Amino acid sequence: MNTLEKKKLAEMPKIELHLHIEGSLEPEMLLSLAEKNQISLPYNDVDAVRAAYRFRDLQSFLNLYYLATQCLKTEQDFYALTLAYLRHCRDENIVYTEMFFDPQTHLEHGVPLAVSMAGIAAAQGEAEREWGVDSALILCFERDRPAEGTIALLKDAEKIGGIIGVGLDSAERNHPPAKFAATFAAARALGLHRVAHAGEEGPPEYILEALDKLGVERIDHGVRALESPELVERLRAEQIPLTVCPFSNVALGGFGNLQQHNVARLLESGLKVTINSDDPAYFGGYLTANISDTWDALGLSFEQTIQVQKNAIDGCFAQAHKKREMYEKLSVYG
Repeated sequence: MNTLEKKKLAEMPKIELHLHIEGSLEPEMLLSLAEKNQISLPYNDVDAVRAAYRFRDLQSFLNLYYLATQCLKTEQDFYALTLAYLRHCRDENIVYTEMFFDPQTHLEHGVPLAVSMAGIAAAQGEAEREWGVDSALILCFERDRPAEGTIALLKDAEKIGGIIGVGLDSAERNHPPAKFAATFAAARALGLHRVAHAGEEGPPEYILEALDKLGVERIDHGVRALESPELVERLRAEQIPLTVCPFSNVALGGFGNLQQHNVARLLESGLKVTINSDDPAYFGGYLTANISDTWDALGLSFEQTIQVQKNAIDGCFAQAHKKREMYEKLSVYG
């Protein structure tokens, strides 16, 4: 990607569909919240935290991720965290984002659902008013927890309001999606959208389960789909969006480096690929860096950067008139 193309990438309107708000907790904010809320962490300074933000695999990342979430205690904490990410969106011209959050973790830490959701909602409202950054919220269930109680949690969240859908995240290995079939059926009955992490660590069969047992409309990650030609054909025929996260896949050991990432082959296979940052504070970069560095590593074209943004518009859950507005803004760039 040459200098002119990088300038156009920075300026163009972008859409992000795979972002865990807890994963945007930068080291500086983590230490500040730990001090404010009197949480003891095994790190003394920012450098120590950054050193810890180097992972061998998904489980080692999750261990630190859930440790850090203990520092989020008050509505103001969730407001500050969310606003900081949405400020990044403003600075990177991300005009629309669909954020994940993990209420089960916060409930385990004694934070009521109403508290976390109120803080996030306040930041969403401010970012839209002040910066024109539009956002939506997806409640994720952690697949390595029991499914019991998730329908009740879903109903509690729906009463509070503010979520557009549900997702499934956390440790994928040995945790097939089907366990949450009843929960996702309840979400569908409530008119909520459904997405699920699958095919990151888990096999292609997990992608099929997410489609057939959970009725998902998008697959988060999905990079192992290429191991099954039949699955690739189905994903292409049905134009199921994949929310691919290159930095995350490399950091967690899915690929040795960006040059080995299979996103080029996913695109060449006609799959509806989108690019996202996942947990940017932990994986070394936000959306623009994920696109720019991956395109440089793989020699992809600028036309393909436009295509993944079109894919994201098609795959997002925004209302039709908002999608038209996004397309109009993007059309200036190609």
